[in-house]
Amino acid sequence: MCGIVGVLGNHEAAPILVEALKRLEYRGYDSAGIATIDETNTLDRRRAVGKLVNLSDHLVHNPLAGKSGIGHTRWATHGAPTTDNAHPHRAGPVAVVHNGIIENFRELRTELAAEGFDFNTETDTETVALLAQSHLDKGASPKDAVEATLSRLDGAFALCFLFDGENDLMIAARKGSPLAIGHGDGEMFVGSDAIALAPMTDKVTYLEEGDWAVVTRAGAEIYDAEGRRANRPMKQVRMDANMAEKGGYKHFMAKEIAQQPTVVGEVLSAYVKNETITMDMGQVDFAKIDRLSIVACGTAYYAGLTAKYWFEHYARLPVDIDVASEFRYREAPFSPRTAALFVSQSGETADTLAALRYAQGKADHIVGLINAPESSIARESDVAIEIHAGVEVSVASTKAFTAQLTSFAVMALKAAHQRGHLDDTGLAQKLGELRQLPGLMSAALSIDDATRAVSAKLAEARDVLFLGRGQMFPLALEGALKLKEISYIHAEGYASGELKHGPIALVDQHTPIVVMAPHDGLFDKTVSNMQEVMARGGRVVLVSDARAMKDAGDGVWTSITMPEAPDLLQPILYAIPAQLIAYHTAIAKGTDVDQPRNLAKSVTVE
Repeated sequence: MCGIVGVLGNHEAAPILVEALKRLEYRGYDSAGIATIDETNTLDRRRAVGKLVNLSDHLVHNPLAGKSGIGHTRWATHGAPTTDNAHPHRAGPVAVVHNGIIENFRELRTELAAEGFDFNTETDTETVALLAQSHLDKGASPKDAVEATLSRLDGAFALCFLFDGENDLMIAARKGSPLAIGHGDGEMFVGSDAIALAPMTDKVTYLEEGDWAVVTRAGAEIYDAEGRRANRPMKQVRMDANMAEKGGYKHFMAKEIAQQPTVVGEVLSAYVKNETITMDMGQVDFAKIDRLSIVACGTAYYAGLTAKYWFEHYARLPVDIDVASEFRYREAPFSPRTAALFVSQSGETADTLAALRYAQGKADHIVGLINAPESSIARESDVAIEIHAGVEVSVASTKAFTAQLTSFAVMALKAAHQRGHLDDTGLAQKLGELRQLPGLMSAALSIDDATRAVSAKLAEARDVLFLGRGQMFPLALEGALKLKEISYIHAEGYASGELKHGPIALVDQHTPIVVMAPHDGLFDKTVSNMQEVMARGGRVVLVSDARAMKDAGDGVWTSITMPEAPDLLQPILYAIPAQLIAYHTAIAKGTDVDQPRNLAKSVTVE
């Protein structure tokens, strides 16, 4: 959600800024802009609505010179996506780019209006630039002006300031939204994501909560929230810029779906050795825990909901599962011997991070399940478990979801073993099943052609229902989410047994019903639900294995045949048809697969 990049370089900044912003496109945005300081030490900016190509076209006809600059891709919060509302915002001698939300901006606008300042945008960010200008107008230095400005801001933000007449100065700050400083050879960089800095440097310093930094080509002076000098470590980040390339695929989503057998193999290599689980849970001993609380958003929430089935079935460990945006506001109590587990691909999801902070001091242990080991959730957890998915660019999560599920499966088996519900032999058997997963996922990818044919029919629907029982219920929810995210078709997921408690009223000959139903202990009950649908003219798309297809009977509209798999693996395996159905339906409808409208990859505002 939004992207920031800053450059104090030895070469023209504009093309570097635009290329860096392209690597942040996956975060989601609806306008973009850059500001630079030229050889006369003069600040200027260019902005455009829509995709970065529009900004690039604008720069061809109205170029910006200068070796110092800041850039931004904006996902609209306050004010529509217009040129006036696009970043960078400028007030007199200062330009600023901002990720996050300034919660007290209305109060600040009232104060600034009383001082005689005019407003040109609908955004909260403009108040930051004007506040800094007000301090500069009173004779403050850029450093002092920013420090005074930061002291007045409530909310979440990552900020980067550039000043007219100062071609060797950027000032960056973070509170609740990530920001990193890159170190080059006589050059310095700022980025909201390390991937933006990958071609320029692999030496990165992550600002911690409340930090702000005065950046020059000579280096960075970092201050903490109390204004004290802070020493933050410089880390060498292994980040291949080519990871943000499509690699011959039409879309990033297609590439990331295809990567899943490899990614799942990486997870298993990291956490399973022979017949032993090597996942380091720190001080967390599941034998000493009475309850597990899982908190997440979106697809990560559905991964947690699947994990609930595993923890309760295999480890007999009660699990609460909550949507992060609701969790802290209901002031959930924690009973003794409770561990709280927070799931986030980016490790920066605002609602999930806020929920984690609520749980600190209340839960016995804080665990983060993340894809970014340097993220806020990773740093603020007692123990952070990395899902090893690698960079995921497409907004709709695919390989991160299956990596989360695989990590959860290993963790649930570890809990079952520690709690005495799986002996060594039983654990070895389940780990042997997990080792089948990469091969089964590779086989499952062969359904691509069949899924394309089904999706051509689904693309004509206005509404689609997804059904699943037991551990397939979260996959029904995930399948519906994927379809609505990228094809814009209204879709809902339901537990199959809930069909007759309301949703069956929606069933007619125009409403496809996708049934996720491997041949498991609940399959016969799912078939009964399918019969209820078909008796009312509903069109059933059955996603199942060959054995189940024979038992399903006649009347199925169309089907997708999956490989047979042990129960433990089925939710992970059935993520593939959920993803491919959404992908091919979106292509059939001609929507933007990788960057669907209104969505952002990393949701860093509440």
